[in-house]
Amino acid sequence: MFRTMVLVVAFVLFPVTVFADQVAVISAIQAALPQYEIESTELHDSADMYVVVLKNGPILHVTRDGKYFVAGDLYRIENTVLVNETETAKLAKIEALPVSEMVVYKAENEKAHITVFTDVDCHYCRMLHQEVTKLNDAGVTVRYMAYPRAGIGSESYRKMVSIWCSADPKEWMTKGKLGSSIPENKCVNPVADQFNLGNAIGVRGTPTIVLENGEILPGYLPAEELVKQLSL
Repeated sequence: MFRTMVLVVAFVLFPVTVFADQVAVISAIQAALPQYEIESTELHDSADMYVVVLKNGPILHVTRDGKYFVAGDLYRIENTVLVNETETAKLAKIEALPVSEMVVYKAENEKAHITVFTDVDCHYCRMLHQEVTKLNDAGVTVRYMAYPRAGIGSESYRKMVSIWCSADPKEWMTKGKLGSSIPENKCVNPVADQFNLGNAIGVRGTPTIVLENGEILPGYLPAEELVKQLSL
């Protein structure tokens, strides 16, 4: 957390054109950062700033008058505790999704869960999948969400659609990560929505692991390290 804070504090305030409302704030960011596409803009009432999410870019916090913005996470001070409100908001988006839309390997004696943005063709995702039994034995439920790194419409995307649309997604997730050919299946599925959500919360690679407290861990960790992260 401390390293992240240093990054945030290191960002200087960049002046942009003065505006007063949400539409004008969007126009100002588009003018200042034309290389990015704005995915969403929402007023954070407590901080009295607009939260602007950029596609494949940083999250911005923009003053209501549109004159300044900072890039990075927003923290709230609760007495002696620092609360990362940006991570909390990301977690809320994930937890709002129906578990039925995820591929879930549930621990029999669940003590915690992790949500993993995964790609069936990703080497390190396959390494993590080999640890699922160990995680389940430690009381950790693993919930997979789709993040085909090559994007919507790619071969990996089609494979993941076929997994989600299969009669047994858990079985075919495991077979796919072992390198087996996956029979093509089509149905109404959440793969594209999960990929877009991953982009919106800052997923840039796979696996990306989201803990119950909203902390995001980019990359593979062995089961033992994950269990330590969860304080089990």
